[in-house]
Amino acid sequence: MITKRIIPCLDVDHGRVKKGVNFVNLTDVGDPTEIAAAYEQQGADELVFLDITATKEHRGAMVDTIEKVASQVFMPLTVGGGINSVADMQALLRAGADKCSLNSAAVRHPELITQGAEKFGRQCIVVAIDVRWQAAKKRYQVVIDGGHTPVDLDAIAWAKKVVQLGAGELLVTSMDKDGTKNGFDLRLYQLLTAAVNVPIIASGGCGAIQDFTDLFTQTTVDAGLAASVFHYGELTIPEVKTELKEAGVSVR
Repeated sequence: MITKRIIPCLDVDHGRVKKGVNFVNLTDVGDPTEIAAAYEQQGADELVFLDITATKEHRGAMVDTIEKVASQVFMPLTVGGGINSVADMQALLRAGADKCSLNSAAVRHPELITQGAEKFGRQCIVVAIDVRWQAAKKRYQVVIDGGHTPVDLDAIAWAKKVVQLGAGELLVTSMDKDGTKNGFDLRLYQLLTAAVNVPIIASGGCGAIQDFTDLFTQTTVDAGLAASVFHYGELTIPEVKTELKEAGVSVR
């Protein structure tokens, strides 16, 4: 049986971990290197590092910060933000990343997905998709630039497209749920897992251990990602894994 992964996320803005609600009102949480080391000790399965302002500010990810974080963790490290070329991906992998996450760049330059997969392997290419429910069209809509720019893309159709182009994994965040702590968007992940056959990381809305249990018992996603509940010590990764085991969910 494939074990489910519990993944903390570092949303990093100019070298500091930040967290907001619905992608706005960011508050400072702390130093990414110290926080990464704590998650290593807790037994996190992976770590996601997202430079959340790199794309909006038209700059690359902060390689020096990524190097410091990578020096503290032995678990797989996914890095996203400011990736606009294969050379950018190579720089992040050399800095210690195991996977590169493409979001806005994937929408603007979908060929980057294929180029990265061909050079580094599909397993290195994660496409991150930020979505929100678009009531007028009764669909999940793709939003880029750190939640600032809605685009005319259906999220389920886009997920299928990026997998065809070479994405080996998807990191899908519900903007409607982000930071609200009222549970994952289970319907979104049910639709996604029915549409594609690559691993999916669910993100947005976790506020309690039961939310992880619901996610893994009501959908077939491979991983659950959370930020604020871990950053503020409301939950620990060992607590989550113990509860999931009791619920019959296979975890490491």
